Amino acid sequence: MRSLVGLAAIVAAASVYLYLLSTHLPPGPKHVQSDSAGEEVQEFRLKFPSDLDELRELAEMLKFYKTEHHGYVLLLFCSAYLYKQSFAIPGSSFLNMLAGAIFGPWEGLVLACLLTTSGSTFCFLLSSAFGKQHVVQFFPEKVALLQRKVEENRSSLFFFLLFLRFFPMTPNWFLNITCPVLNIPMPIFFFSVLIGLIPYNFICVRTGSILSKISSLDDIFSWGTLAQLLAIALMALVPGALIKRYSKTHLKVDGMDSNGQAEIKQDRKRR
Repeated sequence: MRSLVGLAAIVAAASVYLYLLSTHLPPGPKHVQSDSAGEEVQEFRLKFPSDLDELRELAEMLKFYKTEHHGYVLLLFCSAYLYKQSFAIPGSSFLNMLAGAIFGPWEGLVLACLLTTSGSTFCFLLSSAFGKQHVVQFFPEKVALLQRKVEENRSSLFFFLLFLRFFPMTPNWFLNITCPVLNIPMPIFFFSVLIGLIPYNFICVRTGSILSKISSLDDIFSWGTLAQLLAIALMALVPGALIKRYSKTHLKVDGMDSNGQAEIKQDRKRR
């Protein structure tokens, strides 16, 4: 019970901090909405984007602030990213695209990689301090499957974790909260996240950088845009192909599907 209270207190404190940070932006652009009575001018409200339209709208506003308040926008973005990653909240792909749209492809990629690794490490530490017993209680079969696979690949543990990051048979957030239960050393966890998520971050950041420059559907299907997206996909596939080739001879990942449930189903049939 104490662990849940402690975790709730941390989540509450982080939520208050992020709320105060997002509500103290300097005066910015107005958002115009049309209704039956005419046009109504409203202040733009910050929120996590849930689709591409919201993403582009948020990116345009933050780029406006960035010209005069670069440090504040950077702090706000880093805080929001770490909040999502630390508490295993889905939606990192939108934030990665937002990084590309606001900060550009290279600065955005560096930011995304550092924040993904830092946030995942915070999630690892929170799980280690407050949630070990709860992870096992709520996901006993998945934890048992991962435990078996970790023991089978103990001699190549780093590459096994890289494989799981490149080919997400288990969601990244679940790996973050489960690794403390599996007694994964912190350095191995840290560098497996840093290196293993580079292709994913690269795709999202570059896509966000491209989408921020698109003003119509015709731009999406232009030869230049399609060529850039194809190049991004090819560059991201190369590391994954190398890891997959290595896994065939050095790793034991048979029995795991995209949800990590294949081996569990087989065990039930045997019983």
